[in-house]
Amino acid sequence: MTKQTFIKGAMILLAAGIITRLLGFVPRIALPRIMGAEGVGLYQLSFPFLTVMLTIITGGIPLAVAKWIAEAETQGDTARVKYIFRAAMGLVVLIGIFMTAAMLFFAPWITTHVLPDPRVYPTFLAMTPLLLIIGISSVYRGYFQGKQNMIPSAVSQITETVLRIIASLTFAYLLMPLGVEWAAAGAMLGVVVGEIGGLAVILWKYYRDKHNGKKTKAADTLNIPNKRTPVLRRLLGLSVPVTGSKMVGSFSYLLETIFTARSLVAAGIASGVATAQYGALQGMIVPLVLLPTALTYSLAVSLVPSLSEAAAKGDNALIHKRLHQSMRLSLVSGAPFVVIMALFAEPICRLLYDHAEIAPMLQLIAPVGIFIYLQAPLQATLQALDKAGTALINTLIGAAVKLILIVQLASDPDFGIYGALIAINVNIVLVTLLHAISVLRFIGFHMKLFDFVKVGAAMVIMGAAAQFTMNQRPLPSEWINLILACAASVTVYLILMIMTKIIDRHDVIRIPLFGKWFK
Repeated sequence: MTKQTFIKGAMILLAAGIITRLLGFVPRIALPRIMGAEGVGLYQLSFPFLTVMLTIITGGIPLAVAKWIAEAETQGDTARVKYIFRAAMGLVVLIGIFMTAAMLFFAPWITTHVLPDPRVYPTFLAMTPLLLIIGISSVYRGYFQGKQNMIPSAVSQITETVLRIIASLTFAYLLMPLGVEWAAAGAMLGVVVGEIGGLAVILWKYYRDKHNGKKTKAADTLNIPNKRTPVLRRLLGLSVPVTGSKMVGSFSYLLETIFTARSLVAAGIASGVATAQYGALQGMIVPLVLLPTALTYSLAVSLVPSLSEAAAKGDNALIHKRLHQSMRLSLVSGAPFVVIMALFAEPICRLLYDHAEIAPMLQLIAPVGIFIYLQAPLQATLQALDKAGTALINTLIGAAVKLILIVQLASDPDFGIYGALIAINVNIVLVTLLHAISVLRFIGFHMKLFDFVKVGAAMVIMGAAAQFTMNQRPLPSEWINLILACAASVTVYLILMIMTKIIDRHDVIRIPLFGKWFK
């Protein structure tokens, strides 16, 4: 099995992440045109509940599998790797079957009394198979990530995205004549098709590697059946704090959906309009802001086994090095997106979604993007260093503040949906700062202040270059001028990053495929 270095593994996931994020904008752009903002809202309303259910089923189990397998691989304990995987899979399948049955049984009550729009019922039913499918996939991904082989996860991710796009758009279009609620259910059914395809790919990779492994290692079957209970106990011990942290985030997301919709109605906004506004926020604006998280997610996934391995060896210098690499890459890669989204929010929303009126929402959340991009490596570090309980507390504090602000601001007619957006922004900044303080307290790590000054100055100069290019309007089409302005400003930004030595030749060399040209 191929093991990659930390940076190479992150870059493999990054490549897959960029491909899937870019492809993911196809349904983001097409679905509003097929079923409108209201249909997108119904489609989005079911996701918070799905997230809560998936957190219960998987939670921290994939991360615990990745972390523990990385430690076992360091010690050469292949028998323990097998028992970790089997215990995790058995636990996830058992919980998944139970939760799927419960979800189907209580679906009428949940969609009527818990979720803010009863028309979400067909979409809710369509998504129930996802619990077991995603649960099983997550264990396989954790297994490969623990072995620091990111290729299966990357290929599975791309396969899932392609199939999801094709199926979602096809089913939504075919079911639209029956109403927006059925079109939304069709889009969700496409997600199920995509996840089945992604699972099939990672299953094929697992059994192929297992078959090859039998040829080289005939017997890892040590006589340790009595270790199953300790394995399960430790697996739960590692995963429960992470599950708790994710549960806080998932449950606050669910409550955010409910509170936002009900607060908007309390502010005098009709239920259908409230659903459309929430659909615009979560289905159009937030995905744009999260586009750079293709990198931060990749870094976080690679960071956990890498830091776990370093911690098992007691190599504090390597821990600091890996974390600094992750934070610097997150900062440098996320900053240009913040500038472009803040400056060109209106043309972006008009060209992508044909909804220029939602541009102020993008302008409001764009500056907070930097905190989103820095949050993932910080949280991954706390989890890798067995400080998941601290991450849980930080997430809980942020969630409580967010929900209180949503109720206070979104129900005010002067704020409306922007009140919910302000609350989300405060939550993001607060949790990121709490994570940074926690990491500083535990391992003494902090980013160099001068790096932030350099990147901030580059952002200002880049913004001026972008605005100047756009104002010249050298070409007749707005979308071509937008691309030209973005390309010119990013070029200026990269030159400044090299001049200020934030990026050097060694960073470029690490990039797969292209790096060898700069050696």
